Amino acid sequence: MANVFERGSADEGKRGFLKLLFFSVIGATFGAVVYPIIRYLSPLARLEAHEKVEIGKDEIPLGKARFFTYKGNPSVIIQTKTGYTALSAVCTHLGCIVRWHEDKSEFECPCHAGRFDATGKVISGPPPKPLPQIAIVETATKVIVG
Repeated sequence: MANVFERGSADEGKRGFLKLLFFSVIGATFGAVVYPIIRYLSPLARLEAHEKVEIGKDEIPLGKARFFTYKGNPSVIIQTKTGYTALSAVCTHLGCIVRWHEDKSEFECPCHAGRFDATGKVISGPPPKPLPQIAIVETATKVIVG
């Protein structure tokens, strides 16, 4: 009889472990689905949406690009002969970060060789859409992004 009781407690230990494992996996899955929804709807996310970045005009020489973070995303501002342009630096193909080639006056995606002009328009390659533009306001000494 003693063996039956010992075996029963071992089975209960295994069952308890499996229950704990099962509920842990369910909880982690639920958290992975619910957390992004709560983050999106939270007031903190709305506060970040009003973020503005101020960059001195002297920090953006003609023909050069300056990379920065805007609303948590890689972005870039460039000064051309026609003025300033702020763009998302995330390629619209697969999300790689574009690089500025000053000598060609264009952006290139290092992942699949997509090319964009200084305004973000697709020149060649697989990107389906241009780089999204970001609104800017110019003052006498700085450019305000956002």
